[in-house]
Formats: sequence, C-alpha cells, structure tokens
Amino acid sequence: MSIFSFLKDVGDKLFGGGKAPAAQASAPTDEEMAKALAARVQDLGLKVEDLSISFSGHKATVKGRVSSQAEREKVVLAIGNSEGVAEVDDQLAVPQAEPQAKFYTVVKGDTLSKISQQFYKDANQYVKIFEANKPMLAHPDKIYPGQVLRIP
Repeated sequence: MSIFSFLKDVGDKLFGGGKAPAAQASAPTDEEMAKALAARVQDLGLKVEDLSISFSGHKATVKGRVSSQAEREKVVLAIGNSEGVAEVDDQLAVPQAEPQAKFYTVVKGDTLSKISQQFYKDANQYVKIFEANKPMLAHPDKIYPGQVLRIP
C-alpha cells in the first residue's frame, strides 16, 4: 500500500472533454470525481472486487481486491492518469505479493521505442511496455507528456 504522485493537470478528461472552457460547468465535486474514477476503472475492464474510491483535494483513495500486482498497478495508473488527480493512495489488496513494476513519467519527445531502449537496451521491446499498459493505452503511438506508464 503506497501513495503515488501524478501531474493533476495532465491526463484523461473525465468531465467536459469536448466543451469550450466557457461552456464547461463548475469543477466536479469530490463525490462526482470518485464516481467518475470508479466508472473509468470499470469501463477499462479492470477487475476489482468491492471497488471503493474516495476523492478529496486532488487525492484519490482506492480500496478493494485485485487478482495480481499487475492489475493493481493498472488500476492505480488508470486513476492517476486522469485529469484532476495528483495522488493515488493505493489500499488495494492482492492475494500474493509480487515485485512492483517500475513506473515512468513520459516527457516531451518520448516514444515507446525510446523508452524501451532506455529500460531494455532494445527499442523493439516497446510492445512489452504497450501490453503492460493495456487497456489504458489504445495505440502504441498515443502517449503524452506527464502520463505515467508501467515498465515490467
């Protein structure tokens, strides 16, 4: 159980993604953010038993049970890579302890191949990073600065 930091102004938009700023409603309440984050986890098909998310002051706390460390990390990243979230307090239970993957924050100019070269000394291993970040990544070329990725 850990607290993970993210860039709160970067990430997938949960509210008003296509609206002009003047047309957007006021900022969502903490309860609305918690519901939207839970919906994001479910929409991505991530499996969490007894999922519970609370949100307060840019910090999301996630509780429940997952089947593996990889699923746990994907849930944390799905929540943290959402606009408005600066921290995720991971209180998810996993049945068997496993080593944690490395996390990497994308910077301008990065590609999965470049990141793969840095971690694996082989740019062609980018598929390993892409697969480790599904379903949050829909395409290997669609990453953005500030996004946090799992590096298995």
